Amino acid sequence: MRAVNKNLEAARVRREREAVLKAPVKLDIATETPSLQRAEVPNAKARILAVDDEAIVLDSFRKILVLAGFSVDTVNTGPEALALVRQRDYDFLFTDLKMPVMEGTEVVKAVKHLRPDVDVAVITGFATIETAVETMMHGAVDYVQKPFTEEELVAFANRMYVRRQARIESQSKPAVRVVAPELVDIMASREYVVPGGMFVATGHTWARIEDTGEVCVGIDDFARKAIGKVERVELPAPGTSVKRGEVLFVVRRKDEHVRFRSPVSGTVTAVNGDVKKDARAMLESPYEHGWTCMLHPTDLTLDLANLRIGKTVVSWYQDEVTALRKANSEATDGVVRWSALEERFMGAGDAPRETTTEIVEVG
Repeated sequence: MRAVNKNLEAARVRREREAVLKAPVKLDIATETPSLQRAEVPNAKARILAVDDEAIVLDSFRKILVLAGFSVDTVNTGPEALALVRQRDYDFLFTDLKMPVMEGTEVVKAVKHLRPDVDVAVITGFATIETAVETMMHGAVDYVQKPFTEEELVAFANRMYVRRQARIESQSKPAVRVVAPELVDIMASREYVVPGGMFVATGHTWARIEDTGEVCVGIDDFARKAIGKVERVELPAPGTSVKRGEVLFVVRRKDEHVRFRSPVSGTVTAVNGDVKKDARAMLESPYEHGWTCMLHPTDLTLDLANLRIGKTVVSWYQDEVTALRKANSEATDGVVRWSALEERFMGAGDAPRETTTEIVEVG
């Protein structure tokens, strides 16, 4: 039933968007914008303004991007586009380079002067790719080459949308809360949570002291949100000895992997068979059912001095989340590669210098 309802809802949304395309509104809200045509969809991902002197290109933009969930305004000239930028809020402006009244390079410069917050992309033919790249010096963020297929244009617009969202998110202060471990799984996905009563290591593993004196270990909320999806996990064999800061377990997805380091020194006494069977468990319930290893500590007093707990984690988490958002916004596809993720966030630890070679060989 859920699948049927989802399909029905998707069909309803598509019908709404197709209805918008059947009756595009041609507006003349000012003498400066006589060629304006507007197609707005409910709950649009973003608002796009496209300017090109070729009507067929603008028709393609409206038909393709509206069905992809974007609201689209189109005009034929640069001056009209600038008039609209002064009147309305847009997320993106797509401009052709070669236009008779005002060239695209000048449109880019003017839009970035009027509205620095608008992301500008250039529409270019093969012969003007070099010029399109040059416009990035004036504030353009990317370019799309014509002729383009429907799939190429949708992928391009979605890629720009993801980058913009990541950048906006990186500029807002992260929400970090200290909560009881059992409440972590019901918290909002955009919030980062710190489990009360658990210690957190620099490499984003957590440690909980059991009644038996053993230490239960897993990945924290920051790590699970950063890695996103996991296909499998490699856990150490019981009886394995490990020092604080050495690699304890490895998570993998396709050809990528992230190595997580032990928050304490000790001997592995048990591993979570459920996580070994289905690595997704460590992401669905990181502080309870998703634990990875149990260790018998060798010097817990010394190790705990190097870990954070409770409110002392919050400000550090905010710095880490801010750094992660910045890294994502700068990444090609809006998501940082796991190798860079490990190096910047999970690779931090207190491993002795002489163990560095061993850690590299594990991967």
